[in-house]
Order: sequence, then C-alpha cells, then structure tokens
Amino acid sequence: MYPDAHCELIHSNPFELTIAVLLSAQCTDETVNKVTADLFRKYKRPEDYLAVPLEELQADIRRIGLYRNKASHIQKLCRMLLDKYDGEVPREHVQLTELPGVGRKTANVVVSNAFGVPAIAVDTHVERVAKRLKLADEQNSVLEVEKKLMRKVPRDEWTLTHHRLIFFGRYHCKAQSPRCEICPLIDCCRVGKARMKATKPRKTGK
Repeated sequence: MYPDAHCELIHSNPFELTIAVLLSAQCTDETVNKVTADLFRKYKRPEDYLAVPLEELQADIRRIGLYRNKASHIQKLCRMLLDKYDGEVPREHVQLTELPGVGRKTANVVVSNAFGVPAIAVDTHVERVAKRLKLADEQNSVLEVEKKLMRKVPRDEWTLTHHRLIFFGRYHCKAQSPRCEICPLIDCCRVGKARMKATKPRKTGK
C-alpha cells in the first residue's frame, strides 16, 4: 500500500526541512506546512532567524504546539549552524543530533530526505503500525522499534518503508478509528483481529 508515499513536509532545502521537522513534534504536517508557507518566505537563512527578537519568532510560529520552546531551539540551532558549520546543515547523523531541538527521529528524517541516506524515523504512526503488525513488541521503546525494523527491512528500502508506514498509520491504521474492515493486513494485526471479533454480530438462538 501507498507505493508513492513521501515526506509531506514542504521544503526546498536541507535547512528548511530541518526547521519543518523540528516544528512537527506533537503537531500535524498540515499545520506545519501552513505555518512554514509564511515562515520560509520571511526567513531564508540561519542569520535571518537570529536577526529578530525571540518574541517575534514565537509570534510567527504561535499556531504550532510548544511554540515558545521551539522558537528558542530554532535560534540556538541557527547559532550553532553558523558557529560550527558555516551556516550549512551537517550531513552526518551524529552532528545533526547535537543541534538544539534535533533528536534521533529528526536526524533520521533529515539524512534520508535531504541527503539520500537510508534511515527509518520512528514517529507515532510508525510505532503504532509496527506494534499492531507484530513487527515490534508492545513494550519496545522507540529506539527498539527502529532497530527491529532496520533488521527486518532491506537497507535500501528503509526510507520508503518509513514513508509507507507513516502513510498507512496516518490515513488507514489510525489510532482511534483504524479501517480494519477493509485492511489487507488484518491477518497480521493483533488489534485488527480483536476489533473485528468484537464488532462481529452474535448469533442468537431461535
């Protein structure tokens, strides 16, 4: 399913992608894209984010959850980019995770989508689908889910698999209302089997 799955965060370069992914934590891609449509017109380079007061940047992203913390992270990130990397987003995963506000998931998204390095970023959709389809155990941490998926999926398919799992979780295997009744993977899904069994009409005696 979803053979054309892709990153839905709108961006035109690695720097914009890094900012967009940072903003996407606990926020929908749709909302992020609405905010960055104006944000990326106003701020083109790391210097631009540092040229305004923190309060102004906060106001520009106020529709994003945790916008105060994220605005602070953005300015600190931009300062580090200028001080250590000549204003460019580093290509190495370990260097990305040293940037303020950038964790393992964000770094995985950036290296895979901006630099073509195979990676599996585990967000809430990927984690949910992986556990429902028994690709990971319920008690597994996000990092453990990532490692299990990396072992099960060929390396050259990591990035596409990441996007397909996101699309599957976002549009089909939703948290609250999964479309189990039309799911081609129902036989592999512990949650789907239980839901379908619970909704199956009971036979009544005459």
